[in-house]
Amino acid sequence: MLFLLIACFTFITFLCKSLSLKPLPLWSSSEVRLLSIWFWNDLLILNPFKKGFLESLMSSNVMTLRRKSFSYRVENVETNSEMSVLDLPELVLECILERLPPEGLYSMASVCSSLREKCASKYLWEKHMKEKWGRVLGPAAHREWLWHISSRNDSSFFNQAKKRGLMTYLSQFWPISLVRSNPSTSFKKKDPPAIDSIMSMYLALESGKFWFPAQVYNRENGHVGFMLSCYDAELSYSRRTDTFQARYPPHGRRAMAIETGVTWDRLRVPPLDTSPHDLYISDCLTELCPGDRIEIQWRRNKEFPYGWWYGVVGHLETCDGNEYYCRCHESDTVVLEFKQYTHGSRWRTTHIDRKDHREEGNEADGFYGGIRKLHSNEEISMWRRLWPSDVLE
Repeated sequence: MLFLLIACFTFITFLCKSLSLKPLPLWSSSEVRLLSIWFWNDLLILNPFKKGFLESLMSSNVMTLRRKSFSYRVENVETNSEMSVLDLPELVLECILERLPPEGLYSMASVCSSLREKCASKYLWEKHMKEKWGRVLGPAAHREWLWHISSRNDSSFFNQAKKRGLMTYLSQFWPISLVRSNPSTSFKKKDPPAIDSIMSMYLALESGKFWFPAQVYNRENGHVGFMLSCYDAELSYSRRTDTFQARYPPHGRRAMAIETGVTWDRLRVPPLDTSPHDLYISDCLTELCPGDRIEIQWRRNKEFPYGWWYGVVGHLETCDGNEYYCRCHESDTVVLEFKQYTHGSRWRTTHIDRKDHREEGNEADGFYGGIRKLHSNEEISMWRRLWPSDVLE
């Protein structure tokens, strides 16, 4: 036994002198201490008097090691407790982005390239486009946008966005607090959204740089000469006033008419995809009956574009209006009434041929074109809301 102790003491002395002692990290010191206990346990396993002491020593060191390891893990978790938005589950992040307004999406897009890609999603911008612009944008407006982005003659908006940085350029249209324009931001160096994206179309509409086709009720601020009519125009939005500027096609030699302050409730999508200079071929003449609401094309002369005017199908002079004896719907002549004008006015009534209707009229009374029958209560109620307070001459 004495020989064994002497041999072990010599071996330990040799190790202490040959190895350079360096401070160990917190976790390794406990592990080394535990290993040394196991070593002595194996070495002195033949000594029954030391066994209880070593077991108690081992259990205390194991508990100390567990406590220190647990505290180290807690410190590590606290150190790395900060989370990024990108660490959220994909579905959660999508739900957050869906609830952001357009200004919020722009702000999020400036954070990093990953969020920029997500915030430019077609799905997100389709919702915003439909909510704000769906009721004034029709097929003609979308065709105009495709032409706009394919043409390089009118790309100043996107060129400025590339030169000055997208967020800097957006600061003209959104508050500075929502659109950061700090030159040191990394987003400034990034390209603007693809010009064929829905996001870029929304941005162009909001900025007023994109003029889109639509129709305006009671043009030129409700001028008496256009009461209860609807004319084609090109429109540009003003975010500052939340109104539009309208450009009407020139009437003959007259210059293009411009109107400002056009409100949302005076706009509509063109119900027919036709040019304002083309005659609409009517498909409802055979079914017109007294009391039906209609819109009819009318223009002052051959050089002017058509506008759509609201009217009602009336009774023939030989009919007393009794619904049980009325045969007006069987006649080849259809009477159209424009009741916003007083009785005796030359604009009060007109007659058209049911079987062979084409453009009819003269230079004095103007020319009447195609007719469309109104089936929608929404359209009819819109015309009623625009009804003038006084009868026109």
